[in-house]
Amino acid sequence: MPKFHKLVRDKIPEIIESKGQKAITTTLHTEEYLVELKKKMLEEWDEYLQAADDASALEELADLLEVIHALAKMHGASLQTVETLRKKKCEERGGFDRRVFLHCRKDDI
Repeated sequence: MPKFHKLVRDKIPEIIESKGQKAITTTLHTEEYLVELKKKMLEEWDEYLQAADDASALEELADLLEVIHALAKMHGASLQTVETLRKKKCEERGGFDRRVFLHCRKDDI
C-alpha cells in the first residue's frame, strides 16, 4: 500500500477500505491539524499550477476552496466571514478584473 503521510479528505479511508485495503489513520490535534492544512494548501496550489486545462484547473480550485473552508473554521470563522472580508477589500482596493500590472511607482524611477 502506498504511504500517504498527509492530511486527506474525511471519506478517503472509507474509499480505501471499500477497495479491500486497510487505511491506518490518526486524528490530529489542533496544532498539528493547522500545520497539515497549510501543507495541504501548498499541495493543492501546486496541483493547480500544474493543471493542463480549464477542467483540471477548476477541480484544483475546488480543492483549494475546501482547504480554505477548513482554515476559516480553524481561525474561528466561516467562509461567509472570509467572503465578507474579500468583498470589503474589493470595494476598497478593487479586484483583479482589469488585469492591472504595476511596474513601479513614479517615486521609484
